[in-house]
Amino acid sequence: MGKVSGVFLLVGLCLGAILAMLLFPSSRPEPSSVAVAASGATAMSVEAEPVDSPAPSPSAAPGSPAPSKSAVPGKPSTVDTSALADLVPGGQVSVVVYDRTAKKNTVSVKSERSYTSASLVKLLIALEALQAGTPSSTVQRMLSVSDDDIASRLWTTHGGPAIVTKWATKIGLAGTRPPEDPGRWGDTRITAADIAKVYRYLLDQVSAGTRSTIMRALSGATENGSDGIRQYFGIPDAAGELPWSIKQGWACCRGSRILHSSGVVGKDDRYIVVVLTSQPSSSTYPGAGRQVTEVVKALLPALDPA
Repeated sequence: MGKVSGVFLLVGLCLGAILAMLLFPSSRPEPSSVAVAASGATAMSVEAEPVDSPAPSPSAAPGSPAPSKSAVPGKPSTVDTSALADLVPGGQVSVVVYDRTAKKNTVSVKSERSYTSASLVKLLIALEALQAGTPSSTVQRMLSVSDDDIASRLWTTHGGPAIVTKWATKIGLAGTRPPEDPGRWGDTRITAADIAKVYRYLLDQVSAGTRSTIMRALSGATENGSDGIRQYFGIPDAAGELPWSIKQGWACCRGSRILHSSGVVGKDDRYIVVVLTSQPSSSTYPGAGRQVTEVVKALLPALDPA
Protein backbone atom coordinates (compact mmCIF):
# COMPACT_ATOMS: atom_id res chain seq x y z
CA MET A 1 0.00 0.00 0.00
CA GLY A 2 2.89 2.36 0.77
CA LYS A 3 4.23 2.04 -2.78
CA VAL A 4 0.80 2.48 -4.35
CA SER A 5 0.06 5.62 -2.31
CA GLY A 6 3.46 7.02 -3.24
CA VAL A 7 2.72 6.53 -6.92
CA PHE A 8 -0.63 8.31 -6.55
CA LEU A 9 1.09 11.15 -4.72
CA LEU A 10 3.66 11.55 -7.53
CA VAL A 11 0.95 11.52 -10.22
CA GLY A 12 -1.06 14.10 -8.28
CA LEU A 13 1.91 16.43 -8.05
CA CYS A 14 2.55 16.20 -11.79
CA LEU A 15 -1.08 16.89 -12.65
CA GLY A 16 -1.09 19.87 -10.28
CA ALA A 17 2.02 21.35 -11.95
CA ILE A 18 0.50 20.94 -15.44
CA LEU A 19 -2.76 22.55 -14.30
CA ALA A 20 -0.87 25.51 -12.81
CA MET A 21 1.02 26.11 -16.08
CA LEU A 22 -2.23 26.11 -18.02
CA LEU A 23 -4.02 28.48 -15.67
CA PHE A 24 -1.12 30.85 -14.99
CA PRO A 25 1.13 31.23 -18.11
CA SER A 26 4.43 33.01 -17.60
CA SER A 27 4.36 36.73 -18.62
CA ARG A 28 6.54 38.07 -21.53
CA PRO A 29 7.02 41.52 -23.05
CA GLU A 30 4.96 42.48 -26.10
CA PRO A 31 7.00 43.19 -29.24
CA SER A 32 8.02 46.88 -29.59
CA SER A 33 6.44 49.10 -32.21
CA VAL A 34 9.82 49.19 -34.00
CA ALA A 35 9.86 45.39 -34.20
CA VAL A 36 6.26 45.29 -35.41
CA ALA A 37 7.00 47.87 -38.07
CA ALA A 38 10.07 45.92 -39.17
CA SER A 39 7.95 42.80 -39.57
CA GLY A 40 5.62 44.61 -41.96
CA ALA A 41 2.71 44.85 -39.53
CA THR A 42 1.00 48.11 -38.64
CA ALA A 43 1.62 49.35 -35.11
CA MET A 44 -1.30 51.15 -33.48
CA SER A 45 -0.59 53.89 -31.00
CA VAL A 46 -2.73 54.42 -27.94
CA GLU A 47 -3.38 58.08 -28.82
CA ALA A 48 -3.75 58.57 -32.56
CA GLU A 49 -2.43 61.81 -34.08
CA PRO A 50 -4.91 64.01 -35.99
CA VAL A 51 -5.00 63.08 -39.66
CA ASP A 52 -3.71 66.46 -40.86
CA SER A 53 -0.96 66.80 -38.26
CA PRO A 54 2.54 66.47 -39.80
CA ALA A 55 4.74 63.83 -38.26
CA PRO A 56 7.81 65.23 -36.51
CA SER A 57 11.23 64.52 -37.89
CA PRO A 58 12.94 61.57 -36.19
CA SER A 59 15.87 63.82 -35.35
CA ALA A 60 13.74 66.64 -33.98
CA ALA A 61 13.78 67.36 -30.27
CA PRO A 62 10.63 66.36 -28.32
CA GLY A 63 7.92 68.95 -28.80
CA SER A 64 9.69 70.76 -31.65
CA PRO A 65 7.76 71.36 -34.89
CA ALA A 66 8.61 69.47 -38.04
CA PRO A 67 11.00 71.38 -40.31
CA SER A 68 9.46 73.10 -43.31
CA LYS A 69 10.47 72.21 -46.87
CA SER A 70 12.74 75.24 -47.04
CA ALA A 71 14.45 74.48 -43.75
CA VAL A 72 17.46 72.95 -45.45
CA PRO A 73 20.84 73.46 -43.75
CA GLY A 74 22.52 76.49 -45.31
CA LYS A 75 19.43 77.62 -47.23
CA PRO A 76 17.54 80.62 -45.84
CA SER A 77 13.74 80.46 -45.85
CA THR A 78 13.26 84.16 -46.67
CA VAL A 79 15.13 86.92 -48.46
CA ASP A 80 17.07 89.20 -46.11
CA THR A 81 16.76 92.40 -48.11
CA SER A 82 18.77 94.38 -45.55
CA ALA A 83 21.81 92.21 -46.31
CA LEU A 84 21.80 92.61 -50.10
CA ALA A 85 23.83 95.82 -50.09
CA ASP A 86 26.59 94.06 -48.14
CA LEU A 87 27.01 91.63 -51.03
CA VAL A 88 28.24 94.49 -53.25
CA PRO A 89 30.87 96.17 -51.07
CA GLY A 90 31.78 99.66 -52.20
CA GLY A 91 29.02 99.68 -54.78
CA GLN A 92 25.27 99.99 -55.27
CA VAL A 93 22.63 97.36 -55.91
CA SER A 94 18.96 97.47 -56.84
CA VAL A 95 16.67 94.47 -57.04
CA VAL A 96 13.19 93.55 -58.19
CA VAL A 97 11.59 90.10 -58.15
CA TYR A 98 8.12 90.01 -59.70
CA ASP A 99 5.91 86.92 -59.33
CA ARG A 100 3.73 86.67 -62.44
CA THR A 101 1.39 84.20 -60.77
CA ALA A 102 0.81 86.37 -57.71
CA LYS A 103 0.97 89.49 -59.93
CA LYS A 104 3.11 91.45 -57.51
CA ASN A 105 6.66 92.32 -56.53
CA THR A 106 7.86 89.92 -53.87
CA VAL A 107 11.22 91.69 -53.50
CA SER A 108 11.95 95.34 -54.20
CA VAL A 109 15.11 97.11 -53.06
CA LYS A 110 16.07 100.58 -54.31
CA SER A 111 14.03 99.85 -57.42
CA GLU A 112 13.87 103.52 -58.52
CA ARG A 113 17.63 104.15 -58.34
CA SER A 114 19.06 105.22 -61.72
CA TYR A 115 21.84 103.26 -63.48
CA THR A 116 23.59 103.25 -66.82
CA SER A 117 21.82 100.60 -68.88
CA ALA A 118 24.80 99.06 -70.69
CA SER A 119 23.30 96.34 -72.91
CA LEU A 120 19.88 96.17 -71.24
CA VAL A 121 18.73 98.93 -73.61
CA LYS A 122 19.05 96.32 -76.38
CA LEU A 123 15.63 95.07 -75.25
CA LEU A 124 14.11 98.37 -76.43
CA ILE A 125 16.24 98.36 -79.59
CA ALA A 126 14.93 94.84 -80.32
CA LEU A 127 11.31 95.95 -79.93
CA GLU A 128 11.81 98.85 -82.34
CA ALA A 129 13.81 96.81 -84.85
CA LEU A 130 11.24 94.01 -85.02
CA GLN A 131 8.42 96.49 -85.41
CA ALA A 132 10.34 98.01 -88.33
CA GLY A 133 10.72 94.63 -90.04
CA THR A 134 14.31 93.73 -89.15
CA PRO A 135 14.98 89.99 -89.69
CA SER A 136 14.46 87.93 -86.55
CA SER A 137 17.87 86.32 -86.90
CA THR A 138 19.59 89.71 -86.68
CA VAL A 139 17.71 90.69 -83.54
CA GLN A 140 18.29 87.31 -81.94
CA ARG A 141 22.03 87.50 -82.49
CA MET A 142 22.16 91.01 -81.02
CA LEU A 143 20.48 89.70 -77.87
CA SER A 144 21.91 86.20 -77.42
CA VAL A 145 25.59 87.15 -77.80
CA SER A 146 25.03 90.80 -76.84
CA ASP A 147 26.47 91.99 -80.15
CA ASP A 148 27.37 95.69 -79.87
CA ASP A 149 27.99 96.19 -83.58
CA ILE A 150 24.49 95.07 -84.48
CA ALA A 151 23.06 97.20 -81.67
CA SER A 152 24.92 100.29 -82.94
CA ARG A 153 23.68 99.72 -86.49
CA LEU A 154 20.06 99.25 -85.42
CA TRP A 155 20.27 102.20 -83.04
CA THR A 156 21.40 104.52 -85.83
CA THR A 157 18.96 103.12 -88.41
CA HIS A 158 15.86 103.36 -86.25
CA GLY A 159 16.14 106.73 -84.56
CA GLY A 160 18.73 106.50 -81.78
CA PRO A 161 17.49 108.26 -78.61
CA ALA A 162 13.95 108.39 -80.03
CA ILE A 163 13.79 104.61 -79.54
CA VAL A 164 14.13 105.07 -75.79
CA THR A 165 11.66 107.95 -75.63
CA LYS A 166 9.07 106.10 -77.70
CA TRP A 167 9.13 102.82 -75.78
CA ALA A 168 9.45 104.46 -72.36
CA THR A 169 6.21 106.30 -73.11
CA LYS A 170 4.47 103.24 -74.53
CA ILE A 171 5.40 100.88 -71.68
CA GLY A 172 5.23 103.49 -68.92
CA LEU A 173 8.88 103.58 -67.86
CA ALA A 174 9.04 106.49 -65.45
CA GLY A 175 12.79 106.33 -64.77
CA THR A 176 14.12 105.55 -68.26
CA ARG A 177 15.89 108.31 -70.18
CA PRO A 178 17.85 108.42 -73.46
CA PRO A 179 21.61 109.03 -73.23
CA GLU A 180 22.98 112.56 -73.14
CA ASP A 181 25.34 111.65 -75.97
CA PRO A 182 23.01 110.44 -78.77
CA GLY A 183 25.63 108.05 -80.09
CA ARG A 184 26.18 106.18 -76.80
CA TRP A 185 23.16 103.89 -76.52
CA GLY A 186 24.74 102.11 -73.52
CA ASP A 187 24.47 105.32 -71.48
CA THR A 188 20.67 105.18 -71.48
CA ARG A 189 19.42 105.61 -67.90
CA ILE A 190 17.26 102.84 -66.41
CA THR A 191 15.85 101.60 -63.10
CA ALA A 192 15.19 98.08 -61.83
CA ALA A 193 11.47 98.87 -61.65
CA ASP A 194 11.45 99.87 -65.32
CA ILE A 195 13.35 96.79 -66.53
CA ALA A 196 10.84 94.59 -64.69
CA LYS A 197 8.08 96.43 -66.57
CA VAL A 198 9.84 95.78 -69.88
CA TYR A 199 9.76 92.02 -69.18
CA ARG A 200 6.11 92.17 -68.17
CA TYR A 201 5.38 93.94 -71.45
CA LEU A 202 7.35 91.36 -73.44
CA LEU A 203 5.59 88.43 -71.80
CA ASP A 204 2.05 89.76 -71.65
CA GLN A 205 1.44 92.42 -74.31
CA VAL A 206 3.56 92.11 -77.45
CA SER A 207 2.57 89.99 -80.42
CA ALA A 208 3.30 86.28 -80.30
CA GLY A 209 5.93 86.61 -83.04
CA THR A 210 7.85 89.37 -81.26
CA ARG A 211 7.66 87.57 -77.93
CA SER A 212 8.88 84.31 -79.46
CA THR A 213 11.80 85.98 -81.24
CA ILE A 214 13.04 87.86 -78.19
CA MET A 215 12.47 85.15 -75.60
CA ARG A 216 14.11 82.50 -77.79
CA ALA A 217 17.18 84.72 -77.98
CA LEU A 218 17.22 85.27 -74.21
CA SER A 219 16.84 81.57 -73.39
CA GLY A 220 19.65 80.81 -75.86
CA ALA A 221 22.10 83.36 -74.47
CA THR A 222 25.66 82.16 -74.98
CA GLU A 223 28.11 81.83 -72.10
CA ASN A 224 30.40 84.48 -73.59
CA GLY A 225 29.36 87.70 -75.26
CA SER A 226 30.65 88.80 -78.64
CA ASP A 227 33.35 90.82 -76.87
CA GLY A 228 34.58 87.75 -74.95
CA ILE A 229 33.12 88.74 -71.57
CA ARG A 230 31.50 85.83 -69.74
CA GLN A 231 27.81 86.63 -69.37
CA TYR A 232 26.65 83.76 -67.17
CA PHE A 233 27.17 85.71 -63.94
CA GLY A 234 24.11 86.45 -61.82
CA ILE A 235 21.01 84.50 -62.83
CA PRO A 236 22.60 81.61 -64.79
CA ASP A 237 25.30 80.88 -62.20
CA ALA A 238 22.84 81.09 -59.30
CA ALA A 239 19.69 79.47 -60.69
CA GLY A 240 20.90 75.87 -60.65
CA GLU A 241 18.32 73.62 -62.33
CA LEU A 242 15.73 76.38 -62.69
CA PRO A 243 15.02 77.34 -66.32
CA TRP A 244 16.03 80.89 -67.24
CA SER A 245 16.11 83.45 -70.05
CA ILE A 246 18.46 86.41 -69.62
CA LYS A 247 19.68 89.73 -70.86
CA GLN A 248 22.87 90.84 -69.17
CA GLY A 249 24.67 94.16 -69.20
CA TRP A 250 28.24 95.24 -68.48
CA ALA A 251 30.32 98.35 -69.03
CA CYS A 252 33.43 100.05 -67.73
CA CYS A 253 34.97 102.38 -66.71
CA ARG A 254 33.51 105.89 -66.52
CA GLY A 255 33.76 106.08 -62.75
CA SER A 256 32.37 102.61 -62.07
CA ARG A 257 32.02 99.09 -63.38
CA ILE A 258 28.44 98.26 -64.39
CA LEU A 259 27.13 94.70 -64.20
CA HIS A 260 23.44 93.87 -64.54
CA SER A 261 21.62 90.53 -64.60
CA SER A 262 18.01 90.45 -65.72
CA GLY A 263 15.54 87.94 -67.06
CA VAL A 264 12.87 85.40 -66.22
CA VAL A 265 13.33 82.33 -64.04
CA GLY A 266 11.26 79.24 -63.32
CA LYS A 267 8.60 77.15 -65.01
CA ASP A 268 6.40 79.11 -67.43
CA ASP A 269 8.60 82.20 -66.90
CA ARG A 270 6.98 82.72 -63.52
CA TYR A 271 9.53 85.08 -61.95
CA ILE A 272 10.98 88.26 -63.39
CA VAL A 273 14.36 88.96 -61.77
CA VAL A 274 16.29 92.20 -62.13
CA VAL A 275 19.59 92.91 -60.38
CA LEU A 276 21.36 96.16 -61.26
CA THR A 277 24.78 97.00 -59.82
CA SER A 278 27.33 99.75 -59.99
CA GLN A 279 30.67 98.59 -58.59
CA PRO A 280 34.11 100.15 -58.11
CA SER A 281 36.01 100.50 -61.38
CA SER A 282 38.98 98.88 -59.64
CA SER A 283 37.07 95.57 -59.53
CA THR A 284 37.43 93.02 -62.32
CA TYR A 285 34.61 91.66 -64.45
CA PRO A 286 34.94 88.16 -62.95
CA GLY A 287 35.05 89.55 -59.41
CA ALA A 288 32.14 91.91 -59.95
CA GLY A 289 30.21 89.12 -61.64
CA ARG A 290 30.59 86.93 -58.56
CA GLN A 291 29.07 89.71 -56.46
CA VAL A 292 26.02 89.78 -58.73
CA THR A 293 25.76 85.99 -58.50
CA GLU A 294 25.75 86.20 -54.70
CA VAL A 295 22.90 88.69 -54.83
CA VAL A 296 20.83 86.37 -57.02
CA LYS A 297 21.61 83.43 -54.71
CA ALA A 298 20.24 85.48 -51.84
CA LEU A 299 17.02 85.89 -53.83
CA LEU A 300 16.45 82.16 -54.38
CA PRO A 301 13.93 81.81 -51.51
CA ALA A 302 11.71 84.22 -53.44
CA LEU A 303 11.90 81.91 -56.46
CA ASP A 304 10.54 78.88 -54.59
CA PRO A 305 6.90 78.26 -55.60
CA ALA A 306 6.23 76.11 -52.49
